[in-house]
Amino acid sequence: MIRRVGRGYAREVTESWLDRPTTPRAGEELDLGRLSEYLSSVLGLEGEVEISQYPRGFSNLTYSVRAGDRELVLRRPPFGASIRSAHDMGREYRILSALSTAYPKAPATVGYCDDEAVLGAPFYLMERVEGVILRADMPPSMNPDPPLMKGISQAWVATLAELHAVDYAAAGLGELGRPAGYIGRQVEGWAKRYRAAATDDVASLDLTAAWLADHLPPEGTAALIHNDFKYDNVVLDSRDWARILAVLDWEMATLGDPLMDLGTSLGYWVDAEDPPELRELKLSPTTLAGNPSRTEVCQGYAVASGRDVGNPVFYYVFGLFKIAVIVQQIYRRFRLGLTADDRFAHLDRAVSSCGRTAQQAILRDRIDRLYD
Repeated sequence: MIRRVGRGYAREVTESWLDRPTTPRAGEELDLGRLSEYLSSVLGLEGEVEISQYPRGFSNLTYSVRAGDRELVLRRPPFGASIRSAHDMGREYRILSALSTAYPKAPATVGYCDDEAVLGAPFYLMERVEGVILRADMPPSMNPDPPLMKGISQAWVATLAELHAVDYAAAGLGELGRPAGYIGRQVEGWAKRYRAAATDDVASLDLTAAWLADHLPPEGTAALIHNDFKYDNVVLDSRDWARILAVLDWEMATLGDPLMDLGTSLGYWVDAEDPPELRELKLSPTTLAGNPSRTEVCQGYAVASGRDVGNPVFYYVFGLFKIAVIVQQIYRRFRLGLTADDRFAHLDRAVSSCGRTAQQAILRDRIDRLYD
């Protein structure tokens, strides 16, 4: 049942719609005894401790931790990961802690532990934000109708612009990154990461890396950027789905050009006409009716932020390349036997598809209708 509330919607949320943690995957279990001791002795949390794992996501691991009547969320690096800078729990914790007063959509932190004797890696705990998260593979009955989806997409774009308007210096995050030269370093850095993680020859990605390096746009005004902003990293108010309560997964946040952040989001913005390999990756439920096109996302962001998105092809191509590298890094861990998660077995197809789509965008000099 759906009923209108102001400009948004309230829906009767069924149990099957909610992200529920389950038994940790084999090889990703946490030491219950050591965590219980930490929660009691360091954080003063009493009561029986229960640990379960949120099965979503491809990067940092996320768990539900219940201590008595308190429910928290625990984040730690993936087992077998060797990319320490991409899984710096202390950095993610400091960002969220600093944003607690400057950006109310950042979840509140509870504690950070850098003693690897506890769980084998640094981790942090934060408050759980109750709400609805849209996924590409959510039950069909959960799919918002077109008017609601349009409202959610508008809130999503506005939230990205709002995030980029945060006074990061006043929040104590002025040293978070090096904005000058950010675009060039990102292109060079992701190309280097790709070469380090490559398992097969993908000519389209080599061509894309070279094109990006040859077409760097001028730097824009620096902002706090999220670097992983998509539907399943925002929490919607269950009483009004067109209202965003929280932004999750700040592991890659830094200071830089906000249009590069927009580019990453465009890379995740898969249309119904995009290649099957991209749609099968289920990056985000952007194929549902009511969603804007990638061009319309750019136009909406330009209005909400006051920034000129004059070269969307570069930013979209960068987003595709970056996503390809991230997926390739995960696929490499699978190929090396460092994870047994069978979701990763065919990620090489998505890597190739990102490269082909990037080349289509370059060839056609546009970001929509690339295969018509």
